[in-house]
Amino acid sequence: MSAIEIVEGRKVRIRFDAKKCIHSRNCVLSHPEVFVPNVQGEWIHPDAATPETVAEIAHQCPSGAIAYERLDGGPAEQAPKVNLVRIRENGPLAFRGALEIAGEAIGFRATLCRCGASRNKPYCDTSHSAAGFAASGEVAVKESAALARRDGPLAIRPSANGPLLVSGAIEVVTGTGKTVNRTTQAAFCRCGHSANKPYCDGSHARVGFRAPGVQSG
Repeated sequence: MSAIEIVEGRKVRIRFDAKKCIHSRNCVLSHPEVFVPNVQGEWIHPDAATPETVAEIAHQCPSGAIAYERLDGGPAEQAPKVNLVRIRENGPLAFRGALEIAGEAIGFRATLCRCGASRNKPYCDTSHSAAGFAASGEVAVKESAALARRDGPLAIRPSANGPLLVSGAIEVVTGTGKTVNRTTQAAFCRCGHSANKPYCDGSHARVGFRAPGVQSG
């Protein structure tokens, strides 16, 4: 069975990618009439809410597992005005921006593994819970100047056996919403062993981390 479900309503089409879902449960808690939990058979009901509400549900999905297409002529999802990576407590890195991952445009939302245990790298598959991954979502502030531009394309290159290399304007935000860094180039740990999380400190080489990625050059 495909991990992707596409359900078409009268005014909006919903696309759900189970492989990207991190079970944040925003959808089933905020609008259980659209995403009905714990049922057999059909559980996604686009016509149970307005297209605007469906769009907002998707916008609140950090992983990008929920996407939508307006069939009524309404607006499509737009890139955010500020590119962000939010550090989730004991969990993944949640990116928002016009994202390009490993050379592929994937939309505006993604949660990427930083524990090293995901079987769906570079995406999080919630393996951090079973692995007992512990890493604060509240990190020290780095001195940084305001960016000349806060939006625009955000390229993420998972390096082979190494970190997530990010290029483009980005603001690093804690789980409670505090901005702790502003940069246009960063290397984020994805092996789970850095002593300088969320940033890479080269520990992937010491621990023998192995993960597919895009080779440099």
